[in-house]
Amino acid sequence: MAGFNSENTNGFHAGENGDAGDKTAGKVITCKAAVVWGPGEAFKMEEIEVEPPQRMEVRIRILFTSICHTDLSAWKGENKQQQVFPRVLGHEAAGVVESVGEGVEDLRPGDRVVPVFNGECGDCAACRSEKTNMCAGYAVDAMRSVMRADGRVRFYWVGPDGERRPVHHFLNTSTFAEYTVIDSACVVRVPTDAPLSRMCLLSCGISTGIGGAWNTANVEKGSKVAIFGLGAVGLAVAEGARLRGAARIIGIDINPNKFVKGREMGITDFINPMECTKPLHEVLRELTEGGVDYSFECSGNLDVLREAFLSTHLGWGLTVILGVHPSPKLLPLHPMELFERKIVAAVFGDFKPKSQLPDLISKCLTEEIKINLNGFISHELPFSEINQAFQLLSDGKALRCLLKL
Repeated sequence: MAGFNSENTNGFHAGENGDAGDKTAGKVITCKAAVVWGPGEAFKMEEIEVEPPQRMEVRIRILFTSICHTDLSAWKGENKQQQVFPRVLGHEAAGVVESVGEGVEDLRPGDRVVPVFNGECGDCAACRSEKTNMCAGYAVDAMRSVMRADGRVRFYWVGPDGERRPVHHFLNTSTFAEYTVIDSACVVRVPTDAPLSRMCLLSCGISTGIGGAWNTANVEKGSKVAIFGLGAVGLAVAEGARLRGAARIIGIDINPNKFVKGREMGITDFINPMECTKPLHEVLRELTEGGVDYSFECSGNLDVLREAFLSTHLGWGLTVILGVHPSPKLLPLHPMELFERKIVAAVFGDFKPKSQLPDLISKCLTEEIKINLNGFISHELPFSEINQAFQLLSDGKALRCLLKL
């Protein structure tokens, strides 16, 4: 399979180990988790208790997890409204279902799955609509730190004095733990032959970028694209634009080391804003004879967002916001400017996770779509070295660091 590697999944295989959770189902599981106790503090490998799943919940054995810039932002505490500690972060992962709660019918123990931060119940008006992927009940909620079923956590840390202290959840998923409990609406089953170490990338970053190019912008053959920020999401946009036949894919980043990987993902031109002698949008308009057809803001920086917006072509230019912006800052645009260009935002690349992600995975497995998933993994480390992995990402030295549990 192009772009895939095989891996050992510790004996878990869907259909072969349907009884994998028989010995632990309904019981509290004690396991290791990387707990962050305060903003910017080092992760501590703690022994925590993970309660059984409640109604419409699933307990998963995490086998692989990777680190996204959203995790980095939450760890640093950049948005004060989201500062809830102690907490188990992480939202990009893959694993195997250990047990399911009451009412869960589409998943069973032994299923290979990826958790997704933006859920899909399949029943609400939003899920039935083709206009949105924001489920009324299980859409991403960065402020939520407890489970929906009862407003409680499923993680507990037991102190030396025997006190059982709650540990909070993150982005519907909390994957920096050997076991986690997730709403079933946020769990997507993957085929038995899908390599979980690569599938975890599709649970956030790669799907967000590719979906932004395909679903949100609908990039067409021969178009001109500018990508602001060449992290994993930005490079996934480039991969999506390349697969759609874009004629020109311009990558913008202040880190020149990103340019080598960018060429591999289809980027044709590079601009380092630090080397520009005039506003970046003017450089791009000159380079493309009027502006790009599509720009993608993947950095979460408002100044960059304005440059991305102004770099698009007058009349039909479209800017897609994929970066996560800290509150309470607002858009740097005048309403009248929207008569000249358009701007939209997308969550999870506008993919409906449970109904559409499996089709993307299937096409990757059959090589109908050849996404270079291997190219996005820059480092592989054991779970115990999570602090080193965060440092690599913070220093701009990692694209995706894969942690094996």
